[in-house]
Amino acid sequence: MKQIIQSLKTGSTKVAEIPVPSTSSRTLLIRTSKTLISTGTERMLVEFGKAGWIKKAQQQPEKVKMVFDKVFTDGLKPTIETIFNKIDQPLPLGYCNVGIVHEVGSAVTNFNKGDRVVSNGKHAEVVNVPINLCAKVPDIVSDEEASFTVIGSVALQGIRLIKPTLGEAVVVIGLGLVGLMTVQLLKANGCRVLGIDFDQNKLLLAKKFGAEIVDLNKEDPLIVADIFSRGRGVDAVIVTATTTSDKPIHQAAQMCRKRARIVLVGVTGLKLSREDFFKKEITFQVSASYGPGRYDQNYEEKGQDYPVGFVRWTEQRNFEAVIDMMTTGALNVKSLISDRFDIAEAEKAYELVINSKPSLGILLTYPGIQITKDSKKVSLINDENIKKKDILKKIKVSFLGSGNYASLVLIPAFKDENAELISIASNTGVSGAHVGRKYNFLETTTDSDSLFSDNTTDAVVIATRHNTHANFVIKALKTQKHVFVEKPLCLTLEELNKIESTYSSSNILMVGFNRRFAPQVQKMKMLLESIKGPKTMIMTVNAGKIPNDHWTQDSEIGGGRIVGEACHFIDLLRFLAGETITNYKIQFMDCISKDTADIQLSFKDGSTGTIHYYANGSKSFPKERLEVFAEGGILQLDNYRKLTGFGWPRFKKMNLWQQDKGQKSCVKAFIDAVSKGNTSPIPIEEIFEVSRISIKLLNQ
Repeated sequence: MKQIIQSLKTGSTKVAEIPVPSTSSRTLLIRTSKTLISTGTERMLVEFGKAGWIKKAQQQPEKVKMVFDKVFTDGLKPTIETIFNKIDQPLPLGYCNVGIVHEVGSAVTNFNKGDRVVSNGKHAEVVNVPINLCAKVPDIVSDEEASFTVIGSVALQGIRLIKPTLGEAVVVIGLGLVGLMTVQLLKANGCRVLGIDFDQNKLLLAKKFGAEIVDLNKEDPLIVADIFSRGRGVDAVIVTATTTSDKPIHQAAQMCRKRARIVLVGVTGLKLSREDFFKKEITFQVSASYGPGRYDQNYEEKGQDYPVGFVRWTEQRNFEAVIDMMTTGALNVKSLISDRFDIAEAEKAYELVINSKPSLGILLTYPGIQITKDSKKVSLINDENIKKKDILKKIKVSFLGSGNYASLVLIPAFKDENAELISIASNTGVSGAHVGRKYNFLETTTDSDSLFSDNTTDAVVIATRHNTHANFVIKALKTQKHVFVEKPLCLTLEELNKIESTYSSSNILMVGFNRRFAPQVQKMKMLLESIKGPKTMIMTVNAGKIPNDHWTQDSEIGGGRIVGEACHFIDLLRFLAGETITNYKIQFMDCISKDTADIQLSFKDGSTGTIHYYANGSKSFPKERLEVFAEGGILQLDNYRKLTGFGWPRFKKMNLWQQDKGQKSCVKAFIDAVSKGNTSPIPIEEIFEVSRISIKLLNQ
C-alpha cells in the first residue's frame, strides 16, 4: 500500500510502499478514502526536517543536554550512532482520515465491518487505529467534510477550555483551518467573535462565518479589540496561530478584561510577561489536542473509555460533536477546501504546503485497495539482495520488531556476522519497511506468523515489546526455529513453564544477556577462575528515571524494570559466580513504580551479590559500575570502558577506547552456535534460573 512518510534528516516527503498494517484486539483496520493535510502542524514537521543540525538543536535544547549526558556516560561514537539512527527513522504524516472499516479487533463491539468512520489515522491507503480515536460518520456528511473532523476537534477542545457563555466577546488570533473552524463553533455557542490574521482570503472567510475581522496589515488589533469589547476588554482569546513570536500571547493579554481567559491551541513563543497577567489575573492554558484522553495510553491504546457521567467530553465524543455540527450545517467546511490531490501526487501537495502560495484545506484522495494476505508483505529485493544469494551464508535470520535497539544494535551485529537477512516484521509496517531497505532484507511484513511458517528462515530474532516475547518464543520453538530473544524471556511464571515444556535441546534458545559477553567481563571471569573461595560482588546501576506511564513500566506490557532490565545484572552476577543462586530477596524504595531497589543474591559456593538498581541518581555518575572483592583483591569495572585491578597479581587495568557491553560478541556466539550445531552459548538452565528469579523478585 501507499503511505506518506517524511525524513526528519532531510525534510523530504515521499510516497512509500508499505505493508498493510496488522490489527489488534481493540483497533479498527480502515480502508482510506480521504485524508486532510493539517497544513500548520505538517508544515512545522517538514521545516524541522529541512533545517540544518544547528537549527534542529536550537529548536530542541532539552535534547542537546541529553546528548551531552550520553557522551559523558557512553562515549562519543555510541552517542553519534544513536542520534543518526533516531533521526534516520521515517515519520508517518497525517492525522485526519476517513474510510471504511475493513476489519474489527476481537474485543471491538461498537463498530462493524463496513462502517464509514473518521479517525486520526495517517496518510495511508490502509490504517490501523484504536477504537477510541474513531467515530462513525452519518450518510448526510460526505467523506470530504468528515476529513475535517479531527481538526474541528482541536478547535472544539480549545473552546471547551475557555468555557464560553452566550454573548461573550471572544478573539481568535490566526485564521488557518483551526482558526476558521473555531470561529464557526464559537458563533454556534452564541458568542461575538473577532478574527485576526494577515491573509485577506482567510479574513473574508471569517467574515462570511459571522466574525468581525482585523487585518494585521492595516489595523492595530488592540484598538479594534477595545472597540469590539465596548471598552471592557474581551472575555477570552483563543490563539490558533503558528509562529515562533511571543507577540500573539502578549497582545492577547493586553486586549483581555480582568480575569479573562487565554487558551493556546496553536504554537507560539511562550516568553510570558508577568506584568501582562498579574494585574488582570488572567488565566492562561495550553490545549492538549483533541480533548480528554489524549496521551493517556489506557484510553488511546487500551480502549478504556472515561465514564460519561464524570468526563462528558473525550476525544471520541468531541469527534462526534464536530460531526453533529456538520450534520446540522452549523459547521461549514466545504468552503475551506482549497486543493485536491491523488495520493500518488502527494509530493506535489507538500510542495504547496511549504511554499508561499495561499492554501487552506488540502485533501488527498485514495482510489481504494484490495486487502489480501499478500498485502501484508512488501518485497525488498534489489540487485544487492540478489547478489547475496550467491554468497555462502552461515544462517538465515528473520526479525520480529524494528525498533531502536533492533535497528541500531541487533540487526547490524547479525549483518556483520554474515547472516542472510530474510524478513523483518513490524506492526505498522513503516519502520519495518525502512529498516528492511536500509539493511537489505529480502522482504518486510506485518504478518508475524509468516516468519514461523517460512521454511527458509533458520533463526528468529525477537525484539518486540516484552509481553509478546513468550508467545513468539513458543511459536518459534514449535516450528523448529532457533531463537534469539531480547530480554526478558517472558513476564510470568506461567509463561516460563510453557516455554520450558516446549523447549527441545535440538533448538538453540538464547536470551540477549549481552553483558556476560563484554570483553572486560570476560577478562574478569578469567581472573576469577583461580579464586577458590567465595566472592563478594556489588553491582551499581544508575538506571535513571523514566516516566511511570512508559510502556516498560506497565506490568502487563513491559513487566516493570526488574523483570525487564534488572535481569541483565542478575545474569551477570550469576555468570561471574559460576554457581546457582540459592537465595534471593529484594527491597524496594519506591513501591509504586518499583524501579529503585536493592537485590540480594546468595550463591551455592557462599558468594554473595548485591545489585543496587536505582532510578533516583544523577546522570553525571557512571551508569553501571561493578566491583568484585575476592581473596585480597578487587576488580572494578566502570561502564564497560575502564577495568581496574587493586591488589590483583599481574593485573592492573584494561581500558577500552569506547564502551563495549558485549552485544556484538553475544550475537557472534549465537551465530557460531547455530552454524556449528553447538549448544546455546548461555546454558539453558541458567536462562531459566535467571528468568524465574527475576519474576519472583518482583512479586516478593
